[in-house]
Amino acid sequence: MASTERLAVLVLGIESSCDETGVALVHADGAALPVLLGHALHSQIEMHQAYGGVVPELASRDHIRRVLPLTEQVLAETGRGLSEVDIVAYTRGPGLAGALLVGAGVACALGAALDRPVLGLHHLEGHLLSPFLSADPPEFPFVALLVSGGHTQLMQVDGVGRYTMLGETIDDAAGEAFDKSAKLLGLGYPGGPALARLAEQGDAAAFKLPRPLLHSGNLDFSFAGLKTAVMTQANKLGDQLEARKADLAASTEAAIVEVLMKKSMTALRQTGLRRLVVAGGVGANRALRGQLNAACAKAGVRVHYPELHLCTDNGAMIAMAGAMRLQSGIEQANCAYAFDVKPRWPLDQLVLAT
Repeated sequence: MASTERLAVLVLGIESSCDETGVALVHADGAALPVLLGHALHSQIEMHQAYGGVVPELASRDHIRRVLPLTEQVLAETGRGLSEVDIVAYTRGPGLAGALLVGAGVACALGAALDRPVLGLHHLEGHLLSPFLSADPPEFPFVALLVSGGHTQLMQVDGVGRYTMLGETIDDAAGEAFDKSAKLLGLGYPGGPALARLAEQGDAAAFKLPRPLLHSGNLDFSFAGLKTAVMTQANKLGDQLEARKADLAASTEAAIVEVLMKKSMTALRQTGLRRLVVAGGVGANRALRGQLNAACAKAGVRVHYPELHLCTDNGAMIAMAGAMRLQSGIEQANCAYAFDVKPRWPLDQLVLAT
């Protein structure tokens, strides 16, 4: 691997872990922060809505249809040719096995055809480093609140690949609590955003719902009990549920947000760090951003988020993570085009320093 002072590479990133197909180009030059040149994204939400959730086989088939046209779109929009790509990065896991195989297969085929190295990346590391794509990128070290789909984690991040797990969910993650509560309330797919929109019309103090593990003395999370409490309250309301649905949605969101906010502030106090990064789909939640912004301002802490359109799964975060790993000297790019995927890949297996 060349030193970061001489490293100048164009990284093509491919994301296909679940229900979004994303492709992006990132340019890394020397030790400076890599630059996003362009990206394209296709969401499968409309296709899966009829089923109330992601259908893995349909997701995989749609990735096959979308990934090459999106690649051509990004190349055309950035004025780059495929032969200019130096590294092809792709999501190796975690995610849906069939969906991951599409991205991995295309990436390795492109790498072999171009005689370029490929780089299999951890989906959650992509989210973790996605705020570096924003107009206000963070600096190391920082505390990271990673709230993506089935994952809720607090980490101390000292550099690329230098992660210390501070706390994580022991059952349902925050995103699952949003989605499952939304389903209990009869809201559409995707449930989390639907619940958040409805919550804006309700009274967050209308129902007293639990804040699991809020006073546990550690930084772990648990939201399964909250989901059960929402179900119990919905059953109690019976015929009145429709009239009180917005209040129950607001109370549910308030419980989730309070736990995330207070645990994050505790992590900052325990580590002594003065910078917080929030990444993942739930990081787009307006109530969460509002409470974190207020708490961090009061504590004199800087808080950073990805741009709203980059909170969901996307190719830009994969290309960025690949470029930053290359810059850091972590050698994973290779020209061995046999590949595998890791549908279940705990982030702590990626930790290089604790």
